[in-house]
Formats: sequence, C-alpha cells, structure tokens
Amino acid sequence: MTEHKRILRHMWRHRWTAFLLVAMSYILSFFHRVAPATIAGDLQQAFHTTGAELGMLAATYFYVYTVMQIPTGVLVDTLGPRRIVAMGGLVGGLGAILFGLAPSFEVAAIGRTLVGLGVSVMFIALLKINAAWFYERHFATATGLTVLLGNIGAVLAAIPLAWLMALMSWRDVFVGIGLFSLLLALLSWRLIHDHPKSAGLPSMRQLEGKDDHQPHLGHWLDGLRQVVRNPASWPGFWVNVGIAGSFFSFAGLWAVPFLMQGHGMSRELASWHTTVLLLAFAFGALFSGMVSDRLERRKPVLLTLALLYCLCWGALLAGGTMSLSASLLLFGLMGTGAAGFTLSWSCAKEVNSPALSGMATSLVNTGAFLSAGLLQPLAGWLLDRASAWRGAAMPEGYTLADYRIGLSAMLAFALLGLFSATRVRETFGRNPNA
Repeated sequence: MTEHKRILRHMWRHRWTAFLLVAMSYILSFFHRVAPATIAGDLQQAFHTTGAELGMLAATYFYVYTVMQIPTGVLVDTLGPRRIVAMGGLVGGLGAILFGLAPSFEVAAIGRTLVGLGVSVMFIALLKINAAWFYERHFATATGLTVLLGNIGAVLAAIPLAWLMALMSWRDVFVGIGLFSLLLALLSWRLIHDHPKSAGLPSMRQLEGKDDHQPHLGHWLDGLRQVVRNPASWPGFWVNVGIAGSFFSFAGLWAVPFLMQGHGMSRELASWHTTVLLLAFAFGALFSGMVSDRLERRKPVLLTLALLYCLCWGALLAGGTMSLSASLLLFGLMGTGAAGFTLSWSCAKEVNSPALSGMATSLVNTGAFLSAGLLQPLAGWLLDRASAWRGAAMPEGYTLADYRIGLSAMLAFALLGLFSATRVRETFGRNPNA
C-alpha cells in the first residue's frame, strides 16, 4: 500500500468515526426537541398543566439551547469538539433520566433544562467536525447530510414514539434514551479526533495542495467581537429567528395537538403528518445543500424555499377542512420550504474568518432557539386566551379557530424570515477570507 493510499484510508476511518458519533448525539438532540409534541397529552395528564405551562416545559430546552450557542461556538473553536461532545452527552443523558423519573412539573423542567444544556453543543460541534474533515466545496452538502441524519431523531419522536407508547410509558423511553446518551459520551471521548492533524494526518487543504487556514491568534473574545461586528453575520440570524424558530415550535410541540384537536385526527394520524413534515425537512436540507453547492449560489435557493414555507403557513391557517392527501402534501411542502434556512449556516461560515467558523455558525444558530423558546409558550398563551374569550374550559376547549389565533404568530415570524433572506450576502459557495 502506498503512503498516499494509507493516508486516505486512515482519513476515511477517522472522518466517519467522528462524524457518525457526533451525528448520533445530534440525532438525540432532535428527538428531545420534537418528542413533547407526541407526548403532549401524557405530560398534561402527568403534571396537570395548562397550555401555557406545557409550552414553558417544552421551551425550557430552547431557552438553555439559546444561551449555550455562543459559548458553544467559543468552546469548539478553543477546546475542540471532542471534549465538548463528551461533556454534553454526559449532562444530556443525566437530564433525560431525571426527566423520565420526575415526580413533579418542577423536577421535569429541571431535567428538560439539563437535556437542553447537554445537547445544545452537538450541532455546532458537528459543523466544526465537518469544516475540519470535509473539503470546503462539500461543506453545504455535508451540512445537509448532518440535518438529514439529525431529523432521524425527530422522526423517531413521531410515529415510532407513538407506537412505543403502546408498549411502555414515556418515562421508560426517556430513561433508556438517557442511558444511551451516556454510552455515546464515553465513545466520543475515546474515539473522536478534533481534526486530521490530531490524528497524525495532513489537513484537507494540504491534500489539495493548499496552505492551511491561519489560526486566530488573538483572544477568543476578540474573535467573537469580529463575528458580531460583521454586518454580514446578522441576516442569517434573523432567517433562523423567523423560519427555523417557527418550524421548531410547530413541529416540536403544537403540530400534533393542532391536528388532533383542530382537525379531529387520532394521535397516530397526526404523528404521521409530523413524520412527513420532518422527513421532507430532512431531505430538503440535503437537497438544498447539494443544489447550492452545485450552483455555487446560496441566496436564490434560500429565497425560493423561504417563500414556499410562508405560502404553506398561509394555506394552513386560512384553509378549512382538508382531505388526507392534501394535508399530507401541505405538510411535505412546508417541511421542504423550511429546509432553506439550513443554508444560512454555510453563509455565516463563508462571510467570516475560517478560524472563527464555530462562533459564526453559533451566532446564526442562536436565532432559531431564541425564537422557538419564545414562540412555544406564546402560542400556548394565545390558545388559552382564545379559549377563554369563548368561555370554554381548556385544554379540551381548543378549536380550529383557537389554533388559527395561537399559530398566527408563527406565520408572522415566517414572514420575518423571508424578508431577512433577501438581506443575506451571496457568497457563491466560497469564503473570500480563505
């Protein structure tokens, strides 16, 4: 075996070991993000919550996720993804076990907060792995694959979780998920390499005959200031606020109750709709990344999909009773349109110094979870108010008209995301700072 082939073989093994281990942890983060939608009724019965309280319980994940995005970007740029993923898996696993065993609403909220804290590091760490172990020209495609795999967790939190609930309690499911998280944390600590050089291999740029990117030599705070003061960083942030935030809020909590109470569907049929929504989002993310890399354009793909997403929200809130095929098609188109926001991460990486890619993507990603943390309880509060205005008891009193009021905030945020997409700088798939 020649030296070049030996290097490529080791490169392939270390690349996919790192990618798959962090991807499995990221899959769990999506599971935790969406699972409350499937078990919403069980949580209300277990802890006797109102709609607003249920929204707050689900949103605790997003609050800590939001707070952790910038620190995660700093940590992966300074300490490397291996340490961060291992620590995150430990904290998230313990939080899931606590959530599953919680005797009260308050303890469940603490467990969910720990889950959000633990899994909040996985996505930015995986983007850092992608930047180190994949060629730059394949970054958007690798990111699309990342989202596709992550959404396996979201899909598992829909129909499969609904089926599993017939065999065991939601508590048993979360304890099992927590134990699996602890195993992944141990494997990540033992097997992941932060970048090729830590495994004794040349960098991806060296394999192409290029010089390595210059490291950031100043204090990490100077690098963060550089990202924050870059005007080109912020349109992607607002795209995430509008499109990602509304999508995560709907898919992660209110989609199943909306279909069950507003349209009279069974939990299984409603879960099928969220499965279609999430699968379309997953494959849409991969497709949009591949198309964007092939065209070497970001903005047209992002704008087209953002417009589709907004049109779907308009149809969902304005329409009456739909046939099963029409509602499934609408959910599929909505998921596909929402996938456009994933290109904002590539744009953020490409308008900032390569050495600061973790901070750049984390800044943009903060918008998604800040927005979801606001929208989930806001929708619950609007539902409670709509129900109270009619003099109905809640939560059984929610009607389709109530949901149109409660979910109207998500349409408003989606339109904000569409407008912000018009302000994103076109990078043509390249980083001029490289």
